[in-house]
Amino acid sequence: MLDFIKEPANALALTTAVAVFATILVLVMPLLAKDTLGSRMKSVALERDKLRALERARMVNESKDKARKGAKKREPGAIIKLIVDKLNLRKALADQKTEDELIQAGFRGQSPLFIFLGLRFSLPFLFGGIAAFYFFFIRTALPDDGNMPLLYCLGAAFAGFYLPLFAVRQIKGNRQLSITKAWPDALDLSLICVESGMSIEAAFRKVASEIGAQSVALAEELMITTAELSFLPERKMAYDNLTQRTGLESVKNVVLSLIQSEKYGTPLSNALRVLSQENRDIRMNLAEKKAASLPPKLTVPMMVCFLPALFCVIMGPAVIRSYATFAAQ
Repeated sequence: MLDFIKEPANALALTTAVAVFATILVLVMPLLAKDTLGSRMKSVALERDKLRALERARMVNESKDKARKGAKKREPGAIIKLIVDKLNLRKALADQKTEDELIQAGFRGQSPLFIFLGLRFSLPFLFGGIAAFYFFFIRTALPDDGNMPLLYCLGAAFAGFYLPLFAVRQIKGNRQLSITKAWPDALDLSLICVESGMSIEAAFRKVASEIGAQSVALAEELMITTAELSFLPERKMAYDNLTQRTGLESVKNVVLSLIQSEKYGTPLSNALRVLSQENRDIRMNLAEKKAASLPPKLTVPMMVCFLPALFCVIMGPAVIRSYATFAAQ
């Protein structure tokens, strides 16, 4: 196999095939992508119904809470929860910051936390075992590399340990970016709804239904906040939960304005108008910052890819003519 790949013609053919496959995949994947807005909005509605059911159950009878806890123990994730509790993985592998990152990535509830802890515990053994099987059983015919296989196995285990955390942070970053882009538009819509006489709950519900096409994550958060405003004993708790679930400074500023407006009776429309403009300015500054960073980033690719071709085009005819002149002499 290695001899086959070492051949220049075979290596070129293999590279071309991979490039063609990647091009076809890039062109076809957008056509196969599904619109998840409906399912995500349905999950938000289920979350709202769950909050309503929990609040009613707490007000009617506390015994229903015990029955619900007993039912949760029979869920499929109960085995993972049992392992996490027995090995005390929650204390060893997670802290409050990790739980906040899971919430900000859109993973609510205890089940995602238990799955995350289970993956952080099991993936190092899995990756390390695969690496050990490869280096100590498959590569036995190759020369001995000393202690390098052991280091490779440790590196694979280390990668498996941090892979779940890296994935959660990537999802969190994408989700926060989606909310940041749609947040100024959501504030403008909220301002229109509030000035038309709607309450903040009705405004959030209306904005969530309209902003879902632009940011599903923001629509989720606004719908959950609407449900919490209706059922939590204090409205401030619902606003604080919105700040915790998003982890964005712009959302925190709006939440503080909402709390102060309800506490002191100040006009909410003026605060929303000012904050909307500030968020638009922040979004424009981020776009200008990315645009300003393009020239330094393009310097190396231009030097490596563009300048050699340019030199060949400019200097090629002169070199050919000089060679022909010297050859004739």
